[in-house]
Amino acid sequence: MEERLIDLLRADLDAAEYRTDAVEALLGQAADTARARGVFAPARRVLAERDPSPLATLVRVFLIGERVDAATLGEALPALGAAGAIELGLVSEDAAQDPATGPEGGLRAALSLNPVRIADACAGREVEWRVISDLDDQLRRGPARPDHVMGVGGATRSLIAQAPPGIAQAPPGETARCLDLGTGCGIVAMHLALRGPVVATDISERALALARANARLNGVEGIEFRRGDLFAPVAGERFELILSNPPFVITPREEGAPVYEYRDGGLAGDELAARVIREASAHLVPGGTLLCLANWETPWGGNGLERVRGWVAEAAEAGEAGPLSGWVIERDRVSPEQYAETWARDGGARPGDPAFEAMLEAWLRDFAERRVVAIGLGSVRVRREPDGAAETLVHAEQAMGAFVDGALVGSLIDRAFACGIAAERMSDAEVLAERWVRDAAVVEERTHRPGEEDPTGIALVTDRPIARRVAADTLLAAAIGACDGELALGQIADALATILEVDADAASEALVAGVRELAWLGMLRR
Repeated sequence: MEERLIDLLRADLDAAEYRTDAVEALLGQAADTARARGVFAPARRVLAERDPSPLATLVRVFLIGERVDAATLGEALPALGAAGAIELGLVSEDAAQDPATGPEGGLRAALSLNPVRIADACAGREVEWRVISDLDDQLRRGPARPDHVMGVGGATRSLIAQAPPGIAQAPPGETARCLDLGTGCGIVAMHLALRGPVVATDISERALALARANARLNGVEGIEFRRGDLFAPVAGERFELILSNPPFVITPREEGAPVYEYRDGGLAGDELAARVIREASAHLVPGGTLLCLANWETPWGGNGLERVRGWVAEAAEAGEAGPLSGWVIERDRVSPEQYAETWARDGGARPGDPAFEAMLEAWLRDFAERRVVAIGLGSVRVRREPDGAAETLVHAEQAMGAFVDGALVGSLIDRAFACGIAAERMSDAEVLAERWVRDAAVVEERTHRPGEEDPTGIALVTDRPIARRVAADTLLAAAIGACDGELALGQIADALATILEVDADAASEALVAGVRELAWLGMLRR
């Protein structure tokens, strides 16, 4: 895509105020929310009652898939013009019959051009972008092309939300850098550019072309784009932060099964995700962090979370990176049938179509051959510890509660990771000597039967960074209530042992275990 044309497009979008808030104001919240779900009739009704404007035309073309004539599009994009939009590949001539707008010809969107708003912990707020990608499913009117480049989906938003607010300090004489492994449309690289210089890689030249265009369109500098498979383009290089939303979808490796570059890594099972995790540590500086999204299999009689824990351990054993700290979070777990249906639909097939049934059969055969009973979906965070640190430590858990809204997620998860690792690496004596502080979001809930003084249950509850609910006994609840930073945990344990008339050593042992758990949940900090 020619940079001169991208610059003209940017000027036109600025003049038209092509932003998420302006689109919502034009359509109204209800119609705009329906549009985001792929239901366009409410938006069409609203636009029919609005006066013509550049913004209305851009919404009609790029957000609800209508055709317009060249003159109308030219009025909405006066600097670029309709001819420039065609040259960029944003629109194409379309004379096909359309049930919504009739048989007449015109220009129709050939690429998506979406205003998006994404919260980022580094910025401390939501950041507005305009993103060019291949057409979304609701606008495409058919299966995706094999080299389809996705826009901003839920997985990408989740990765950005969980990203740390900053990056590790670079070694002396070096500049701190970030790596976006598998950049796709480039949105993750643009968020990393808020933190420092970025290298963005992808195996797809088409993806890199769109990512370069998006960086230019949004005025983002400091990104170096490289083509290649996994870590091959950055051989021998190290980074302070690596983010990756790789093509982790587990896809049948049999002839005839559809393959899409943005989601299918070309390896059997979950091997691509395993490779990213095993190989990333060699590209981290001491203190550097990898955060990636992944899917992993649970074979019959096995444990998917333990398999991922093993990948991190293998990375520490195989390379020269030294000890690692890891946190594996399984956000969902689905059956092979659910997984197969989700990704068959993602390719554009629908139940009842012969293609859909064939894809479903291929997925189920593939899972059956490996005796897979469930697939986990989540994220993996790995930190390379400074030289001389203790052994590798990996915390793996299922956490299906909601994330806190807004730009706090990344900061709070990063803090919980640091606190959880620190608590695990401390000796019992060090945990007892620490002055722990309860997070302000933690509340205590007690269940009482009518007429009875003592509770039948106590729970510690938080909504950040992930919604959690932990059963607690009287000892743990009282101790957490006293964790305001004034007293060491050992002092609190001794006092409660006296008040509750329990053994002091037993109380200390129980509270050390409880604090280690709650540190991972973000309920306590040092």
